[in-house]
Parts: sequence; structure tokens; C-alpha cells
Amino acid sequence: MSKQSFTTGQVLTAAQVNSLQANDYNQTVSVKTASYVLVAADKGTRIEFNTSGSVTCTVNSGLFDAGDTLVIQNRGAGTATVTAGTATVNTGGSLVVNQYESGTLYFISASAALWFGSNPGDITAVTAGTGISGGGTSGAVTITNSMATEITAKGDLIVGTGNATFDNLPVGTNGYTLVADSAQSTGLKWAAPAGGGKVLQVVSATSTTGTTITSTSFTDANLSATITPTLTTSKILVLFTVTVFASRSSTSNTNDAQILRNSTVVTDFGNQSFFHAIGAAGATIVEKHDVKAFHYLDSPSSTSALTYKLQGRVSTTANSNTLIFQPNSSVSSIILMEIGA
Repeated sequence: MSKQSFTTGQVLTAAQVNSLQANDYNQTVSVKTASYVLVAADKGTRIEFNTSGSVTCTVNSGLFDAGDTLVIQNRGAGTATVTAGTATVNTGGSLVVNQYESGTLYFISASAALWFGSNPGDITAVTAGTGISGGGTSGAVTITNSMATEITAKGDLIVGTGNATFDNLPVGTNGYTLVADSAQSTGLKWAAPAGGGKVLQVVSATSTTGTTITSTSFTDANLSATITPTLTTSKILVLFTVTVFASRSSTSNTNDAQILRNSTVVTDFGNQSFFHAIGAAGATIVEKHDVKAFHYLDSPSSTSALTYKLQGRVSTTANSNTLIFQPNSSVSSIILMEIGA
């Protein structure tokens, strides 16, 4: 029931008294589903907004007297905002009434009111700083740890990339350690543990592909392996174990071989010194089977992928000179070891 006016000497009826008593506990409720401008009859009542959209409750002058009050509450999902029209509305908190919240308008004059919200003095805005995103000025405010969202897999690290900037550094290879590297955007990288003479990684390959060479030009022996050094100071130890066959229709033959790193020759075995098939004087056919084992220590000064391979050639095409790698599908092997400086 709204505020009543009585005259001197007026006698109240039982119904009027009962109504006044009920109003002490149950204010008259007026439900609004759209923005609303308060009227004089609203004094002493409860204005309830119930809508999914945002609405306003406007307060004008000349409608209420000092000491008058009314309650504004919000049951809807949208926000209801107490808005000063021609009157002044002062508060220590927010004029926004969120769902399931309420507040009281208390008039200190016909043109000024105080608003006591459900949480006067609460935080009125949340601003996200470095590493945080989100925020807001009303309602349920959500903030997110932006650094945490950078993490995409187990072992990821968040590292600085500059002033107030950061990025994700994925976990490194098992056994690797984190080292400083100014060339990286993060200033860090994962690398094999440094240490003089330590084996940092091993790569191996085998071949059973028979390869017959009758040319005096170096030809691939179909035996290679690729390694990517972790440090420019590392050395690569190249180990070959090769099955080989040579034949010639005279008393002897000689053959050459060389090792390539990508397209660069890193070592050869000297002219006609790799493999010999020597027969007795007057022999018409000379053949020789063997297993050759040899090694080479290379200093590539690189952290790029490096392919090491073996090539061979015959010294002359005369007398059916022939060199065969992996004859009869026998096995040849190559092992590459990265050795820490």
C-alpha cells in the first residue's frame, strides 16, 4: 500500500488499520517489464523489474518529500539502473541493480535522494592489467589469466619476450636443458647438455641396397644418415661399416671413396686407396669380398640438418673394373654421433 494521508480527528476503520499493519511487513509491489519513470504514488512501495533486457528507473523532482522512501528490486536477468532525471541521486556505490539485488531510495528533499544499494561501496569497475584479460563495470565480472591460456601442453613455459610481453616456450626434448640464447625471441632455448667429449645424440642407418659402380665419377653408395647438431661447437663423429665387392679382368684393380656432408666433400681416401683386388700374375679375373670399417671426426659449426653419405668410384673403366656396395643385399651401416665440445 502506498503512503496514506489522514486528517485531524479522523477515525480509522478496521480495514484501514489492518492494511497499515500489513504494509509494515509487505509493501505494495509494482512489477515493471520495461523502463519506468517514478510517480508520486510510488512512495512507500516496492518497484520490481522483471525483464531479460536492460532497463532504467528515472527519478524526477517534485514528486516526493524529505523522508519518503521506496524500494527498487530486480528479479529479471537484465540490469536495472537508477537514473537521475530532474532530481539528484547520490550514492557511495553503484546505481546498477543486478538480478536478485535491491536498494532503497531515501529522499532528503523534493529534488534530491540517496541511493542505498544492496552493496554500497562495492568495487564499481574491474580493469585488467598485464597478463590479465577481461573486466567490466557491472554484473558478474570475469577476468582471465592470459598467461595460463598460453599454455597448450604439458611442460610448456611462459617466458618474457620484451617489456610487458610474453609467449609460450614448448617443452624440449627429453634430457635437454634450458639455455640462454639471445637470437631466440624468448631469449631461451632447449639444448642438449654441454660438456667436453660427451655424446649428445646418436643417429644411425643401414642399407641392403646393392649398388654397382662402374664409373670413374663418384657415385652414391646408397648409405646415408641425417643429424641436426644442437650446438655449433659440437663435432660429428662419422662411423661407417661397409660391405663391398670388387672385380676386374686383370691382375688387380683399385677403387676410391669419399664422405660428403650435404654436398661438401669432408674427406676422401686418397687416389686408388679405398679398396684393392689384387691377383697373381697372369690372372684373368680378380675378385674380392670384404667389410670395410672407417671413421671421420667432422667439425661442421652448424645447427642445421646435416646429411652424411658415402660415394665411390672405380679408378678406370678398363678391364671391366667394377665396385659393388652391399653385394647380395648384405648390410652396411652408418652411425653419426654429436660430441659436445
